[in-house]
Amino acid sequence: MIFYGWRIVAAAFVILFTAYGAQYCFGVFFAALLTEFHWSRTGLSGVFSLYAFTYCVVGFPAGRLTDRWGPRVVIACGALFLGAALVAMAGVTALWQAYVLYAVAAIGMGTAYVPCNTTVVRWFARRRGLATGVASSGASLGTLVLPPLAQVAVTGLGWRGAYVVGGAIVFATLVVATQVMRRDPESMGLDADGMALAAGPATAPAGGLALGAAIRTPAFWLLGFAFAATWTPVFIPLVHLVPFARDLGHSPLAAASAISATGAGAVLGRLMMGAVSDRIGRRVTIAGGMLLQTLAFLAFTVVHELPGLYAAALLFGFSYGTISTLFAAIVGDFFGREHAGSLVGFLFALAGSMAAWGTLGAGAIYDATGSYRAAWMLSALFNVVAFALVMLCRPPTAARLQRR
Repeated sequence: MIFYGWRIVAAAFVILFTAYGAQYCFGVFFAALLTEFHWSRTGLSGVFSLYAFTYCVVGFPAGRLTDRWGPRVVIACGALFLGAALVAMAGVTALWQAYVLYAVAAIGMGTAYVPCNTTVVRWFARRRGLATGVASSGASLGTLVLPPLAQVAVTGLGWRGAYVVGGAIVFATLVVATQVMRRDPESMGLDADGMALAAGPATAPAGGLALGAAIRTPAFWLLGFAFAATWTPVFIPLVHLVPFARDLGHSPLAAASAISATGAGAVLGRLMMGAVSDRIGRRVTIAGGMLLQTLAFLAFTVVHELPGLYAAALLFGFSYGTISTLFAAIVGDFFGREHAGSLVGFLFALAGSMAAWGTLGAGAIYDATGSYRAAWMLSALFNVVAFALVMLCRPPTAARLQRR
């Protein structure tokens, strides 16, 4: 019989495919909204910045509620916020309305990443990297598939019609998929991985540290600052790559396909490096992803033609997929899995919310200089800092992990 945990992985895959695919369609709508309303790139980038900040902050209460209630109720409630906000975007006539509606959408989006990933972490120990890699590859596949479809929908239905159809599909899909989710294997009389927890450094105790104890360890803050550094610029390509490609003279569909290239790279990164991390360790794998992301940002400073643009986007996606996949897994490794929702949610709120400033800053840099070059260079520098911090990080001692 197939271990029920793999059904959890499949449901998380579908939820993340839908939610993140919809999120990264913003780059397509970004171009359409600029064309119709002639807003500044800084002003419109601020919509996504507020959205990114809010959905990361919401990850903390979403994680705590998942620890208490389980993921089904939390994700289903979020689906209502996300789907309704996207449908309502069809009626936008002023920039402030977009800010309000994407803030509402962010409440829904905040119930996707943390509940899905921490639930998978609870269900797996020995194969945690593989399981989180497969589940989170849904987010990358959504990034690969949905932006070109959104561009087709915008072309055929207009951007308002595309928002209505997309929001309805998002709501229905999330509500159906979340019915499969269960809090942890113990709630069904099972063990993690479908067997007794394996011994070894990659397998943290089921209990581990609660949030109050974890925040008193250096490892907790080193992880938080490392991910804050790498995530500060992480949304810049996913929001600005379409207008960047258009500035280089490429067609709307070719520009939207650059986002798909990041999705393709992220699928590979999540599937390959999740399993690799089970063998060589989470910390080393994450550090390697940060170095690759540094190279990807530097590549954006020199590309002009489509092959080079797609190659840089693919490399960025691979590194981004690696880092984001292993975030919840390394928190589970370091601090145990019982309180994973609260721990991942707190760090996600702290580190992930920094991504809001990256997209806003990139828009401001473009408006001031007419180029994204300085934004790409600063993004590379942030990843160098992240690499140094994560290499300094070590897990708490086993004795401390066993104290609840």
